[in-house]
Amino acid sequence: MNFLPSGICFYLSVAICWFTSRVDASWWYMGTLGSQVMCDNIPGLINKQRQLCRQHPKVMQAIGAGIKNWIGECQHQFRNHRWNCNTMAREHNLFGRLLHRSSREAAFVYAISSAGMVYTLTSACSQGELENCSCDPGKKGSSRDAKGAFDWGGCSDHVDHAIKFTQVFIDAKERKERDARALMNLHNNHAGRKAVKRFMTLECKCHGVSGSCNVRTCWLAMADFRQTGDYLRKKYNNAIQVVMNQYGTGFTSAYRMFKRPTKNDLVYFEDSPDYCIWDHESGSVGTGGRVCNRTSRGADSCEVMCCGRGYDTSRVSRTTKCECKFHWCCAVHCRDCQEEVDVHTCKTQS
Repeated sequence: MNFLPSGICFYLSVAICWFTSRVDASWWYMGTLGSQVMCDNIPGLINKQRQLCRQHPKVMQAIGAGIKNWIGECQHQFRNHRWNCNTMAREHNLFGRLLHRSSREAAFVYAISSAGMVYTLTSACSQGELENCSCDPGKKGSSRDAKGAFDWGGCSDHVDHAIKFTQVFIDAKERKERDARALMNLHNNHAGRKAVKRFMTLECKCHGVSGSCNVRTCWLAMADFRQTGDYLRKKYNNAIQVVMNQYGTGFTSAYRMFKRPTKNDLVYFEDSPDYCIWDHESGSVGTGGRVCNRTSRGADSCEVMCCGRGYDTSRVSRTTKCECKFHWCCAVHCRDCQEEVDVHTCKTQS
């Protein structure tokens, strides 16, 4: 079974770059070849996905451009852990064999990639980059909140449109497979999409004499994607190991003492490897050469990160800002200072 987020996201970015470079060289190829060139060069798509790809080339380009954002967020969330959401440049998909295992890391990748697609498409709609969507057309007239009445105005992010497209596109392959792993992927995709909508906030502008708020104009806006990343990271920490129910239609907790998963939880089937050493089968690249914190007692400590193998210490020079002074009004001036610091890196496996 080919796993959608890694395969599609990697090949979307490759195919989009390929397509763009050819168009830049001879722009008239755009009219001759259209989106079919890009879509036919993404392996692993089912007919439904390929059809959507051809129908919405600008949507596909927006998705390709947004891939680095959700990967960057994934790597931020796991920057101090043995598994750091590392990508595999030479593999046939973005994360190598990691996604072959139904682990909690795979659950997070599916959730964050689904959330990332929703966030990217919603932003593109609001910024007028796509022809078939714009601001949320349902946010018109007047409404109320805890502070009183307000008028809808500005541009409310049309997140529901992005969720609908993402669901149709990403889930198409999983709905065709309908095995245990496909159901796991569908569940985590859904949790990721819901996470973006959870952090929609009402932003308002006041109108009135001397800045009074007699009249307010408000719109709904997505929060920074970091909030979604933080939320899904907590869901990863509390992910629930599950087994299929007797009907093969859903999940139940693998252990009776744990709660039954809700639609907001991340679910997984298999235990994770320890990610200590390089292992091609599990997709682990090991922690050899990773920087660790000698004084920490957390996941980034040299003891935990290096899996007891020990670490090497090297002396390096780095530039920092120092002797900063505030100047009226309103600037801060600093000097560039050189300092010598010790950097600790995990020893490789013997």
